[in-house]
Amino acid sequence: MKMLRVPLLLMGLLLCSHSFADTAQQNKMTRCNADASAKALKGDARKAFMSSCLKATPAAAMTPQERMKSCNATATTQALKGDARKAFMSECLKK
Repeated sequence: MKMLRVPLLLMGLLLCSHSFADTAQQNKMTRCNADASAKALKGDARKAFMSSCLKATPAAAMTPQERMKSCNATATTQALKGDARKAFMSECLKK
């Protein structure tokens, strides 16, 4: 009976740890959702932002050209112009 306890305990721990662990996709969804809320996006603008955010690869893994393309696409989606676009691009490219 005592020998049966250890495997059952290990199986229970494995099942619990799996359910509590966040996946990379869940973390990305949480981050994108927070960014969209911070920008007060609604409706189609929010859908477009979430789509591009969830498709984006982490900035650290991007080449400078890919980062520029991604930031430019996001700025266009948000219809930013003038100083607002410059400020957004500057901040986006620093990430």
